[in-house]
Amino acid sequence: MMTFGNVLTAMVTPFDDQNELDLERTEILVEHLLKNGTDGLVVGGTTGESPTLTNAEKLTLYKRVVEIADGRIPVIAGTGSNNTFASIEFTKQVERLGVDGVLTVAPYYNKPNQEGIYQHFKAIAESTTLPIMLYNIPGRSVINVEPETTIALSKIPNIVAVKESSQDLFMMTKIIDQTDDDFMLYSGDDGFTLPVLSVGGKGIVSVSSHLLGNEMQEMVKAYFQGDVGKAAAMHRYLLPKMEAFFKAPSPSPVKTALNKAGILVGSVRLPLVPLSAEEEKQLYQDVGL
Repeated sequence: MMTFGNVLTAMVTPFDDQNELDLERTEILVEHLLKNGTDGLVVGGTTGESPTLTNAEKLTLYKRVVEIADGRIPVIAGTGSNNTFASIEFTKQVERLGVDGVLTVAPYYNKPNQEGIYQHFKAIAESTTLPIMLYNIPGRSVINVEPETTIALSKIPNIVAVKESSQDLFMMTKIIDQTDDDFMLYSGDDGFTLPVLSVGGKGIVSVSSHLLGNEMQEMVKAYFQGDVGKAAAMHRYLLPKMEAFFKAPSPSPVKTALNKAGILVGSVRLPLVPLSAEEEKQLYQDVGL
């Protein structure tokens, strides 16, 4: 059974001091993540500031991350948008780079109905041989991919996973219950990692794992080994730290924390802005940097 792992990192995109893509910093970041509990990389998603990256930048980034990872962990590349045709064409380009899968987000802004959502994802899936992870994030896309739609999409052979950022455990439970055992549901919210595991989820696509990866991996392993008490204690310990990474628009907090920890990834691109001095101080206090 194909798997992407349990703790995946939604990787930030490293920039240099001029806010241009920095491939040297990318290599340092990937190696850091490999040593710190990351089972797989999701590149060019929201945390990777995908709305501000050109397709040329994404292709350059994905190619380099595949080279650095060198088969050690899966690389999943963001290729989705609210333009079905453009998503198909970009997915075809990305497939040639050797990535292990693609992340396709629910079509935002257009506000299609459930049939439109289904046909959008189906068309992308039929255009590629790559495994596909759906991405449901109603807080950003406005629309919600209803459980019935995800369940129907799971029957398409190369749609193998969903990143669920709905924060709706009832909905996630229904998806897990009514899809095949090899369909993987990942939490898209760090604080829901343990609750999602408890209803049969596969794991987490995480922001916090940039700095808390080993601890998150310890929590996940404790749960799967049957030590629920330890997993719950780890959850309670990690939750305030996870919350700290989302007190300002992501990925500004996690990029600030990485820079503070000596893993230089640069700043964020507009329309996001760096943290204020007060926000930085609070972040360092909350995370323990």
